[in-house]
Amino acid sequence: MTLTATGLSAVRSGRTILHPTSLRIEPRGRIGLVGSSGSGKSTLGHALIDDLRAQGRCVAHVPQSPDEALDPLRSMAFHWSEAEIALGLAPGSADQAGLFQALSIEGGDLRKRPWGWSRGMLQRFVIAMALIGNPDLIVLDEPTSALDPVVAAATMELLSTFLKGKTAAMILITHDLGLAARRVDTLMVMEAGRLVEQGPTEDMLERPTTQAARSLSAHRNWMALPC
Repeated sequence: MTLTATGLSAVRSGRTILHPTSLRIEPRGRIGLVGSSGSGKSTLGHALIDDLRAQGRCVAHVPQSPDEALDPLRSMAFHWSEAEIALGLAPGSADQAGLFQALSIEGGDLRKRPWGWSRGMLQRFVIAMALIGNPDLIVLDEPTSALDPVVAAATMELLSTFLKGKTAAMILITHDLGLAARRVDTLMVMEAGRLVEQGPTEDMLERPTTQAARSLSAHRNWMALPC
């Protein structure tokens, strides 16, 4: 089912940081929301999540760092169980084995606390939790910025493989054009709290029309990165 949100905006301390923005997201859509730091892309992502959840849609969010999602004093098993309960599922009913295998974390010891796992495994665990409820949309906000490029590339490859054939849409929020270009079919460019340009990924990279998009695509060194 197509997801729509209209008039998304945000004001902080009397200053508009996100001007009214509307989005239409098709099933299986793979969207990259890109822009420089402070452009408003994360604000738009959070506003979209709140709006769609208010509509009754199932939307999952993966934050920039697993530290934002995991309590260092609680076991990994506790976090998994709490995620199931939050989604209205009985503890142990989610396909934990399938998700762990898909994201290559089946060897993780759930009795341990977060500091007992590697950063890469922690982020994959957070992604697995986000997928428990078969969401209509998964929003990843700079999901690999805390990882080295090789681990980041592997994590996104595993997620992309898992989502193939599913109706879930994905929005990847990032300032890393190389990461987005290889994982999405549509790019949306943010600047100063506005969505200034959007279109098919290849067109946006080869024929950007706004200064913001041209500035992002001008740094072609991202083409050599593995992710």
